[in-house]
This record gives sequence, C-alpha cells and structure tokens, in this order.
Amino acid sequence: MPNIIALVTGLIFGFGLAISGMTHTEIVLGFLDVAGEWNPSLLFVLGGAVSVTVASFYWIRKLPKPVFATTFIVTEIKKIDRSLVIGSALFGIGWGISGYCPGPAIALLAAPNWEVWVFLPALLFGYGLHEYVSKKSQVNIVNLNDNQTSRPEQPTCG
Repeated sequence: MPNIIALVTGLIFGFGLAISGMTHTEIVLGFLDVAGEWNPSLLFVLGGAVSVTVASFYWIRKLPKPVFATTFIVTEIKKIDRSLVIGSALFGIGWGISGYCPGPAIALLAAPNWEVWVFLPALLFGYGLHEYVSKKSQVNIVNLNDNQTSRPEQPTCG
C-alpha cells in the first residue's frame, strides 16, 4: 500500500509540475534570471505551493498520527552547517545552469528531450559521488577516555 500511495502522490506532483510550467527550462531560467528578462510567473506556483503546505500542515499537525503511516518522521537537525550550505549552492548552480531540478527532470521522462537524457545521468552521478565521498570522509572518532567509538552525525537529504 505505501508504494501505491507514493506512486499516486508522485503522479500528482509530476502533473502539477507539468501544468505549472516547471518542466520548461525557458520558464525556469527566465524566473531565475532576476537581472535580465525576469519571468515572475513561477511566483504563482511558489505561492500556491506555500499556501497549500501551510494550510495542510496546520491540519496535519493536529492529527495523532499520519493517515498512511504509524508515526510522523520529523528531522532532529536544526542547524545550518557547511554541508547544507555547500549542497544548497551546488543545487542552485546546477539548477541555474541546466534549468532543471530533479522533480521536473523526472517528470519529463514522460515526454523526454535530449537535455533530460544528459541531466538525469549527471544527477545520478552526482548522487553517487556524494555517497562515495560521504562514506570515505566518515572517520571513526575514538574517545580516549573510555575507548568507545562513535561516528559523526550524517545529514539527511530530503
């Protein structure tokens, strides 16, 4: 059942991306080009998404548990660290260069163009590179007082 819910949710999300124009790179790049010929149309998409989220979260937070799960999953990470800033910058640079972010690029698999066939492998390569570097840089820290080994806290991707 969770897979069916994820599929339906993903289809609704992808349909919304397609209707809003988020799958058209010229619209996205026009929105990101605030110093040139700025296209503010995606502000309506952003406003709609924020409005629905705020209204939904107000209602959802009153529920004792999620409708299709046993517990809510809420991150415990409350700080802005180096990894978050670097990752956000890389995401923004990639989005600005290509005009794609992962959601719209995956939605475009329904009607792909050559750019998607370049972007998605690059996205997967970047994800794999992040996983590889994260595992390589994770070093065990030995507490000399009691010889217990612990690992640094890993940030999660949403």
